[in-house]
Amino acid sequence: MHNAIPLIVAALIAVGILVIGCFYLVSPERILGTFGLKPPASDADTRAWLRPKGIRDVAAGLVVLAMMLTADGRLVGIALLVEAVIPFGDMSIILASGGSRSRAFSVHGVTCAVMLVVGLLLIHAI
Repeated sequence: MHNAIPLIVAALIAVGILVIGCFYLVSPERILGTFGLKPPASDADTRAWLRPKGIRDVAAGLVVLAMMLTADGRLVGIALLVEAVIPFGDMSIILASGGSRSRAFSVHGVTCAVMLVVGLLLIHAI
């Protein structure tokens, strides 16, 4: 029971990332400006390049949810720690490209931090 809250947060993170990934796949122009970089033109090439991000996000969410099916909180924690590289990388790309610092830190940085904290809580909850 002591890891119920971290598991709930992990599930919310996974579902959130999965939903964002679906937006990038189904309607990339709708979510185009939320990443933190200056929105490029919404043409076919841009939409095509956004779809791999959607696939990556869907897969990341599904990995965490799949680990939750094992009923092993440590595996969920490990998955979150490994996948924290994704929002850290997104934050780094935005900062290195001169994108929105506030979006880089408030969305991607906070996501990375939450994933690290929840992952560590789950690993050490046993």
